[in-house]
This record gives sequence, structure tokens and C-alpha cells, in this order.
Amino acid sequence: MCKPDALREQKSLVDPAELQKGDEWLKKFDFVGFSEEIRALGKKLEAEQGPADVAHLNKMIMWSNSCAAFGLLSMGFGVNPISILFLSLYTCTRWTMIAHHTCHGGYEKVHPNKGRWSRFKFGLGSLWRRFNDWFDWMMPEAWNVEHNNRHHYNLSEITDPDLVEQNMVEIREMNAPVVFKYMLVLGAMLTWKWYYYAPNTYKELKLAKMRRQGKEIPADIHPEWAVTVRVALQGGNYFYSLAELLAVVLLPYFVLHFFVAPLPYLLVGEHLEGYTGQMMYWNAVKNLFFAELLTNVHSFIIVVTNHAGDDMYRFREPCRPFSGSFYLRQVLASVDFDMGTDTVDFWHGWLNYQIEHHMWPNLSMLTYQKSAPQARAICEKYGVPYVKQNVFKRLKKTVDIMVGNTSMKWFPESYEKAYLEKDAIIESANYKKTE
Repeated sequence: MCKPDALREQKSLVDPAELQKGDEWLKKFDFVGFSEEIRALGKKLEAEQGPADVAHLNKMIMWSNSCAAFGLLSMGFGVNPISILFLSLYTCTRWTMIAHHTCHGGYEKVHPNKGRWSRFKFGLGSLWRRFNDWFDWMMPEAWNVEHNNRHHYNLSEITDPDLVEQNMVEIREMNAPVVFKYMLVLGAMLTWKWYYYAPNTYKELKLAKMRRQGKEIPADIHPEWAVTVRVALQGGNYFYSLAELLAVVLLPYFVLHFFVAPLPYLLVGEHLEGYTGQMMYWNAVKNLFFAELLTNVHSFIIVVTNHAGDDMYRFREPCRPFSGSFYLRQVLASVDFDMGTDTVDFWHGWLNYQIEHHMWPNLSMLTYQKSAPQARAICEKYGVPYVKQNVFKRLKKTVDIMVGNTSMKWFPESYEKAYLEKDAIIESANYKKTE
């Protein structure tokens, strides 16, 4: 890595007098040194991946599939919390652990089955692949655009589609009692995957296609605004119709998951004493619906809380992927939760390593376990705030942002611009070095 002398000798980028409380660490921050160590660690971690990562993936698949098997085989025998819990756990972990890291390319370089465990194949191309690999409210190809591209490379910028403070501006600014706002947040927790995430990820997919085709977006359309089921129902969605959302995105999952999957119980129930086919079928349907509510709450707690809180930063301008600014932003706008064992990490859906995951998105679950202590040590060395906290404390901080009790921090503007300028100098120097 090229190290221009001008960058090495520069002690203070801007007047430190502008810094607010909590930002004092920037006065002596070695931007170049930090970014170089983080970049080097990422390369080292990726190079060390191999068969152990595949074995660990298979172990987590077994855990997740075991939850599915227990839930599916028991859900016809009466509405009960055990079936609901295991069905919920399967749905959550299949998304946040198996699909999430596969769709980021975490296993495509080390997995022997390139035809399936590739970000370019997993869940993509047909309803059959979606059903077999990752069947949920969100279309995998839509989620890949919204999450893997837009969210990861625009983290906490205005164009980040998952920026909680921006997406909840209507509730934040609502002239209503805070108790009423809390009720709205609770409603969001119970329904957010189909109400918000599925339509908004599909919007991002349609938007990406429009941009590739060179189509202009009308001036009165704000592509950064979230599209929800309510927006689609009101006819205010420029990107697709309600009928298209239902036919392509929502109804396949709704029909197959909730009403087709329990059909075997119609036959099984006729051969078990004390049961009927109708009784077992509707028991299963009810359990699936209750599990849907639970998995929405579970995933909300471990997903939405990753980048929200009054100690998380926001940014004004975009930065180059894997630049110094990029690495710094991933730390300052992400939070880790309790971690360290497969059991703890499983319950967190492996979303308790958000700092490491955002710095190096294409690593495996096992590697994130190994990387966290090393990443934290580098942050402590350079004085960069590394936030690790219990997930329920983060939930409180997130809800406070959602209802307007608190607000996120803005990264000091002059430092933001100065670091972007440093990125440009380094990139230019490295380009000239390769000529």
C-alpha cells in the first residue's frame, strides 16, 4: 500500500475546535494507519478460510434445519409455544445466517458445490430455487440489491435504504403521545418483513434495473423514500403496481408457506386417534401464523438494531468501497452484540458481528468469530469507538430513535470531507504506482 508522505506528516486535518463531546478521539486519529491495518487484516482473514468454514456452515445448516423439522412435524398437534418457537427460529436463521452470508459470497471461494453456494446462484433465477434455498417474504434478488449493495455501500448515508432515523421520520415528527408512537413501533415489529422489507427491497430491485437501462427518474420521485404495503395500497408507488407486488413477491410465500405446507396433515389426521385432518391442518396453519409474528419480532430485534442509536454516526457524502473512509464508517455506524460461541451467535442470527461483517462482507460465519477480537484491538489501538452492547439495550436505543426521543450523531463535516480527500490522494497515488 502506497503511503504518501504528505498524509503521514499531517497531524491535524481541520480545526479540532469544531468537535462535539464524544468526538475528541478524532484530534489524534491516524486515518491512514487505521485503514491500512484493517485492510490487511481483512485480506489475511479471507486467505485463511477453507474447509473448516464449510464444515461450520454445514453445522449451522443442521441446527437450522433441525428447528424446521421439529416445528413442521409437531405443528399439527395443537397450537403450542414449542412448535411456534422452532418454526420461528428456522425462518430467522435461514435468512440471517445461511442466506445472508451465502448471498454475500462468504462461501463461494471455499465451498466445493459452486453450483449452489454462490452469491450468483443461491435462491436466484426461479421460484423453485427461491423455495429450495431461501423462501421468505423478500425475493432473494431484490434483497441482494437492497442489502448487499445499497445498504452496505451507503451505510448511514441518506441513500441507505435501511436508515432507521430516515425511514421513521413520519413517526418521529408525529404530533402524538409517545405511548401511541410506541404502539406503532410494536406493530412494526410484528409485521415489518412483509409490510416494509419485502416491498422496499423489491423497489430497490426495480430501481436498479431502471438505472442500468438508463431510464430517468422523475424529479418529483424520491427513490430514497421507503415503499411499504401502505404506499402500494394507496397507489403512490412509481416503481410497480400493487398487483405486481402481490403476484411476484408476497403471494407465493403467503400461499405456499401458510396453506400448502400444512396440507399433509389433512391425510395424517385421518389416521390418528383423537384427531381429524381438518383439525391438524388448521392447528398447523395457526402455529405458522403465530411463528410469523414471533420471527418478525426476533429478526427485528437482531436486524434493525444493528445501526441505530444516539451513539451511531450519520454521513453526508458517499465514499469509495473499501477506502479508509469506508472502513471507518462501518465501525462508527455499526454495533456488535454479545458473541463468541455458536449457541450465543445462533440466537443472534450471527448478526452480532456487524462491525466486522460490514468491513469485510464476504467472510464466513466462523471467520467473523475469529475476527472480532482482532478488529476490536485495532480500533482500541487507534482510539476508534467500537460499540459492543447487549441486544436489548440496543433495542431501547433503536426505539428511542424511532419515536424521536433521541437522534443519531452527524460525523463532523470538515473531517468527513478531509478523509474523502485523503482517500482520493491515496487512490491516485496507488493508480500511478501500478502504471
